[in-house]
Amino acid sequence: MSKSPQLANRFREVIFDGTWIANTNFKMQLSDINWEIATKKIDNFNTIADLTQHILYYIKGLNEFFQQGALTISDKYSFDFPPITCDEDWEQIKSIFFSEASIFVNTVEKFSDAELNEIFVKKEYGTFERNIDAMIEHCYYHLGQIVLLRKMIHQTSL
Repeated sequence: MSKSPQLANRFREVIFDGTWIANTNFKMQLSDINWEIATKKIDNFNTIADLTQHILYYIKGLNEFFQQGALTISDKYSFDFPPITCDEDWEQIKSIFFSEASIFVNTVEKFSDAELNEIFVKKEYGTFERNIDAMIEHCYYHLGQIVLLRKMIHQTSL
């Protein structure tokens, strides 16, 4: 069996519908919050909106790489976003997030095992498979932060 459907399913779980690893996913965590909650600053932590856009930045960047063959994203820009000032802004970000995540899943599902074993951009980055796995782990890492931020915001509003 090819590894690509397994990788695509793991990514689908963290973004859309899984509960096995974290008992939640991005869709569950983001669906019922408005822009004010998403942008609420707690101490010096990133906001929920910051973390969502950060993950979106990488998903979009990988999608562009898969389609065009050029990796143009850079860690130094991964938190540079215009401010969110209304629910329309926040809803648009979520819509783009889930749309780009769908594109990512559909692309990953089509990779052959040989393609997954190819070098990703340059040798020190490892293989396509390693980078897709890293994206999944990166998503879970920030999903956990979003869960904690929601709990902290809820506590401060009581």
